[in-house]
Amino acid sequence: MVGVFMSSWLGTYVLSLGEWFIKCMAFVRLIYNASKQISAAISPYQNTFITSFVTLQNYSEEEELCCVYIPTNHLYIGDVFLVNVNDVIRPNLSVWEGIEIVVSGGMSMPQILSTLDPRIIQVDRNRLNRS
Repeated sequence: MVGVFMSSWLGTYVLSLGEWFIKCMAFVRLIYNASKQISAAISPYQNTFITSFVTLQNYSEEEELCCVYIPTNHLYIGDVFLVNVNDVIRPNLSVWEGIEIVVSGGMSMPQILSTLDPRIIQVDRNRLNRS
């Protein structure tokens, strides 16, 4: 019921009015804008921290690479590494589960991790190539 209302033009107006109200508050605005940017950055790939796919061209051959973000001691600090697609193992974790693991310093890490099905990875890669 709430989803139907929020998808209507009246719900959109109410949501934008609430967003305008939040942006009027000085300290809350900073937190809201930062969290909105983080959410927008990770929302295209709901099940991955891989930010993009890159093709490295050198003189001998082309190599498909993934840009992988590795967080360090603070969430906003980290490194981006170019890793060969074949060397990346994708665990079956959502982005939110990954963030929870990072924020807890690894304390909420599951005892057993499973990997994603290779067919799902291929579908995701095809979806990325279309956009």
